[in-house]
Amino acid sequence: MKLLHALALLALSVPAFADTPGTSDQPGTTPAGVQYTQPRDWSAQTNGAVTVFVAPEADLRIAVIEVGQVADARAAAAKGWSLYKPTASPTLTVVTAAPAADGWNERANLDYQTSPNERAVRAALALKQGQTWTVMIIDGSEATYNKRSAAVAVIQGSLHPAGYSRESFAGKTPHHLTPERIALLRDFVTKSARTLEVPGVGIALIDHGTVVWVGGVGVRSLGQRAPVDAHTKFMIASNTKGMSTLLLSILADEGKLRWDQHVTDLYPSFRLGDDATTSSVEVRHLVCACTGLPRKDFAFILADQGVPAADTFRQLAATQPTSKFGELFQYNNLMASAAGYLAGSLTYPGMEIGAAYDRAMQVKIFNPLHMYDTTFDYRKGEHGNWARPHGYDIDGRMTVMSNSFNYTVYPYRPAGGAFSSASDMARYVQLELSNGLTPVGKRLVSAANLLERRKRGVPVGEDIWYGMGLFNRLAWGVPVVTHGGTLQGYHSDWWALPDAGIGAVILTNGDSGAAMLEPFLRRLLEVIYDGRPEAVQEVAAASVRLKAQGTARRARLTVPGDPQVLANLATRYTGPEGSSLTISTVGGRKWIQAGSIQGPLATRKNADGSVSVVSIGPGFIGFDGLIATTPDNRRTLTVRDSQHAYVYTEVK
Repeated sequence: MKLLHALALLALSVPAFADTPGTSDQPGTTPAGVQYTQPRDWSAQTNGAVTVFVAPEADLRIAVIEVGQVADARAAAAKGWSLYKPTASPTLTVVTAAPAADGWNERANLDYQTSPNERAVRAALALKQGQTWTVMIIDGSEATYNKRSAAVAVIQGSLHPAGYSRESFAGKTPHHLTPERIALLRDFVTKSARTLEVPGVGIALIDHGTVVWVGGVGVRSLGQRAPVDAHTKFMIASNTKGMSTLLLSILADEGKLRWDQHVTDLYPSFRLGDDATTSSVEVRHLVCACTGLPRKDFAFILADQGVPAADTFRQLAATQPTSKFGELFQYNNLMASAAGYLAGSLTYPGMEIGAAYDRAMQVKIFNPLHMYDTTFDYRKGEHGNWARPHGYDIDGRMTVMSNSFNYTVYPYRPAGGAFSSASDMARYVQLELSNGLTPVGKRLVSAANLLERRKRGVPVGEDIWYGMGLFNRLAWGVPVVTHGGTLQGYHSDWWALPDAGIGAVILTNGDSGAAMLEPFLRRLLEVIYDGRPEAVQEVAAASVRLKAQGTARRARLTVPGDPQVLANLATRYTGPEGSSLTISTVGGRKWIQAGSIQGPLATRKNADGSVSVVSIGPGFIGFDGLIATTPDNRRTLTVRDSQHAYVYTEVK
């Protein structure tokens, strides 16, 4: 959303040292010894205290600057910018501190103001070791930043002070989850939920094939007393993906598909972009996040509700990859959705693909694993013992939300539409830990095809790779198989530690629950390997960061909105492929309805003088539309994600 003239703005003086891109990630150090990893295909330039990594597109740069001794993180970042780009004067919007970690005794994130028309990203990370500061600056094209997010993560995750060795539990013998250690983990979740204002959490802990604890903390809904327990249903979002690839594994056992088989051999009507791309897609490519297909979530978030499951294939036919197969990690929900529907059609040919998928998952996975809480049926999911979604409102208060936004995923449910409970998810993790055996010892899937999903594919960041619907990572030297899930008001994750025989599940019903997940993994490792206590501080810092980000967002908005701007909006707009957007008055306030997004409107004056309208209902996903007009004087609203623009034009 920022930086119109990226190449000109990012120009540096001729470097004292420059290297050409490599074919693999390369470790290195700055002149002062700060450790880094240079991503493959990126070039590196060093000029005195400034080391700059340049993306292949040349419109995104990551600068690592040795600042030296200054007063604080703000001063460090300011000096970093002056050394990296002396003519720059970015406007700082928020500074959030992080606890000491990775050899740094002080850390802070800094965000800077940008305008929608720039389509740029501008941020900094200030790191202190001893009395000296190092600053990492991200500056350039937002589209390239999102496309190259894995490489950015490699650089950031590899930054360590000179001589630092990261704590590692590799080769250490893990402790069993005794009652005392279980109590430590439960206490961590309880206190973290309180700190982060998460209403309820479902928890499961597994040790060598046995569920040693399952239950919950908190409530299903604010304002009610009903507690979260082992069978409380949450939407598990993208955790569904690993279950969909499990179905593919079972079908591979049955001889109904091969991982390297072309999708068109199995589903002749499949299309992806042009004919050459279509003919190259194998079954594994549907779930590898490696085909170069960018995220296109707004295409269905903003679409009118009620489309059939077949819409997955319609949208894919109109989408072209933006990078080569196997080149980059680009997460795409539509491809995972197609994988599930392919599996359904192979299991029950002739049935509508959505119904076929639902039935195949029930018969081949949920029933054999006794996952009786798990469903794709929203009426069942939202009935009885289920956790309502919650999010922060515009004034920073945690509030219960309608689940209507999350209906948007239903047509694409193999990618993230399941409801499940801590009890059911524990059974799924038991299967992963046993390499394909159900909790009662019956083989559901061969170890070979279950493990095929875990093979390291494209890198996602430092020591993390994507397989097929699963992440494979080394966390402090420990192999971990995992996947998370995010929907409006729901954030969850599960972890399987194959070498330790230990697994865990966390399901939350608040948007702030996302900040609990990585610290929980850290706490789990601290408990079983006697690691340094860092997780509690991470949660505390995350709570402060969330509040600061909310306050900064609120400060930039005019709430309930500039009356003149809102009065000048059209009442009806039409968007891509005939989707609709309406502006109405509800309770005396201007209200937007665009696909799955609805709520009251605020306005924002951008740095370049343009104006945007912003939905301010609770939740982290909303409408942020730039106001403009066409040459024939029709009003427009433009929403952008990292690599797409969705233009809504006034209906006259």
